[in-house]
Amino acid sequence: MNDDKRLEDIEIKLAHLEQAVQQISDVVAQQQQQLEAATLRAQRLAGRLEELEGSGASATAFEKPPHY
Repeated sequence: MNDDKRLEDIEIKLAHLEQAVQQISDVVAQQQQQLEAATLRAQRLAGRLEELEGSGASATAFEKPPHY
């Protein structure tokens, strides 16, 4: 009877671990998508910055005058 109880406990723990691994996998997949989106956005912003720098526009051209 003791072995049956131990086996049942092990099976329960295994089931919980499998569920935890699945949840972690889901979170990692979601974070990967967010990371890819953030990377793409950063690349686009870097491209826009290069365009602005290449066009000769200075950073001060986009600032509001101090009296505003």
